[in-house]
This record gives sequence, C-alpha cells and structure tokens, in this order.
Amino acid sequence: MTEAGAVPRRRGAARSETARRAILKAASSLFATRGYDHLTIEGIAAEAGVAKQTIYRWWPSKGSVVAEALLEGELLPGHFEVPATGDVRADLTAWLEDLSRFVDDPGNAPFIRSLVTAAAENADIGARLDEALGGSELTTRVEDAVASGEIWARTPVQEVVDALVGAVVTRALRRVPATPDTAERFVHLLLR
Repeated sequence: MTEAGAVPRRRGAARSETARRAILKAASSLFATRGYDHLTIEGIAAEAGVAKQTIYRWWPSKGSVVAEALLEGELLPGHFEVPATGDVRADLTAWLEDLSRFVDDPGNAPFIRSLVTAAAENADIGARLDEALGGSELTTRVEDAVASGEIWARTPVQEVVDALVGAVVTRALRRVPATPDTAERFVHLLLR
C-alpha cells in the first residue's frame, strides 16, 4: 500500500543501459542491412540477445525503436551540419553537396529509401530524420540570412528548407545521382 501522494513504483525490471544500447545497435544494424520493411522486433531481440518482451516493455513498436536509434545517432553515421560562413548560398550548397554525396553512395541509397519509408509510417521517425539531416540548423541558417538582409526579406523559410531536404529525398527515391553542379543550381533557383 502506498502513502497518499506517493508516486507508485514502476512495475517490471529497471531499464538496463547495456540492454538499451544493444537493442539500438541491433536495430540499426538490421535496419541498414534489411531495411525497415524487413525489420522485426523478434529479429532485433535475437541480434541484441534480449527477450522481445524487453523491447516491448520499453518501446511500443519497431518504429519507436528506429526513432530512438535515429535520435541517438546510431542510424546515420554523422550529423549533416550546416556551415555558417556568412555566405548563405555557399553554406546551403556545401550542405546539399555533403548530403548528396552520402545519398549517392550506392551503399547508402537503399538505407535512405528505407528511412523515408519508416518516416512515412511514423511521424516521430520523420521528425528525427529531419533533425538528423540538419533541418533545424537549415531553418536557423536561412532565418539568419533573412534577418541580416543577405536574402530577400519575404523568403519563405520553411518552404526553402523543405525544398532542400525534399530535393535529396526525391533523388534518392528516383535513384538519380547529383551532377557536380546540381547543388549550386538548386540553391540559386531557391534563393534568387
């Protein structure tokens, strides 16, 4: 019996950080090799060496596991940082070129397509993917360029950011690699 006002103790085993990390690593590894559609809680559990009930105790679905793995930096090898050199066109071009190189790598394109599929099915994964690709940094960089007068004051910031990320995603889905001047031409088109 608990005293009035006392917080009841959570049922079940305490969350083991070692098990959590093993689950996220297993989910990331299996996601990268099999894709989202072929990822299963059973497979993650077997790879991580835990019971599937352990996973379900902490996450309600495979999408939730993938979202946390993405947030923890397990799924993308690095954060796509947006430079801030003072030249927004050069900065956005450099970011777009960096992301395009990653997507155009034959080993990464299926991975990106799987992430897009997962994001379409799970809004949390979509938000985490946007953040991993530098979405909030892109927004800040474009807002700063508007505020400083570097680009047109009525530039639709969110639409520019959506177009930049969308261009890369669309190319990955269509399996069309970037040309050497794709990023520069696209940024020029967006920021006239």
